[in-house]
Amino acid sequence: MIHASALVDPRAQLAPGVTVGPFSIIGEHAVIGEGTRIGPHVVIDGHTRVGRNNRLYQFCSIGGEPQDKKYAGEPTGVEIGDDNTIREYVTINRGTAQDAGVTRLGSGNWIMAYVHLAHDCQVGSHTVFANLAQLAGHVVIGDWAILGGGTLVHQFVHVGAHSFTGMSTYLDRDLPPFVKAAGHMAKPFGINSEGLRRRGFAAATIAALKQAYRTVYRSGLSQQEILLELEAQGLQCAEVRAIAEFIATSPRGIIR
Repeated sequence: MIHASALVDPRAQLAPGVTVGPFSIIGEHAVIGEGTRIGPHVVIDGHTRVGRNNRLYQFCSIGGEPQDKKYAGEPTGVEIGDDNTIREYVTINRGTAQDAGVTRLGSGNWIMAYVHLAHDCQVGSHTVFANLAQLAGHVVIGDWAILGGGTLVHQFVHVGAHSFTGMSTYLDRDLPPFVKAAGHMAKPFGINSEGLRRRGFAAATIAALKQAYRTVYRSGLSQQEILLELEAQGLQCAEVRAIAEFIATSPRGIIR
């Protein structure tokens, strides 16, 4: 199922059931999993591995060279899991030798038009990136995070699982798991309660997360005191412990 106008290197590995649309280009080191559909005018370059049942829409560019002046042609790559939707004009650059060497996108993600994942980004599974969300290099995104349209994430920032950003949010520091953020610069706006309810989190868990949020953002305690308080609250709630661990290991500090 390869269109006659597509250019597929004979050394590329395409599993059964892969379809390639008109004028797409598949490089020699590409590995494409079963059932993946590649639309027209898609470019897949470099050491790029794409899993099963993905849908790549027209004009995507996957595995291109990183926008990093230190890049010197090292054989770095991109790894994409299964069941992702990757819409028009999405760009995912390969990693660099100075970091993981691989840019990763997990499984079950919904990546809308014009999204950019820069070199060495590590994106989990079941995320949603609305149109024009942009990640600088070395960013880490947890599972189930939702980035609103036009969200900008500074390099090396970590975004926690189940978090949420509003439209045109700029994150220059880390966003804890379960927390909503919006603004330029980003400010916290409570727990992502509605998203958690939709995913089946218990009311008691959401209440515990709200208490943890008040501890972090409303108590006036020092960070060490916050961590001690969260440790006590987290004895009965793994999600609260996740917030405490995130704050304790945050490389850039959390948004305030």
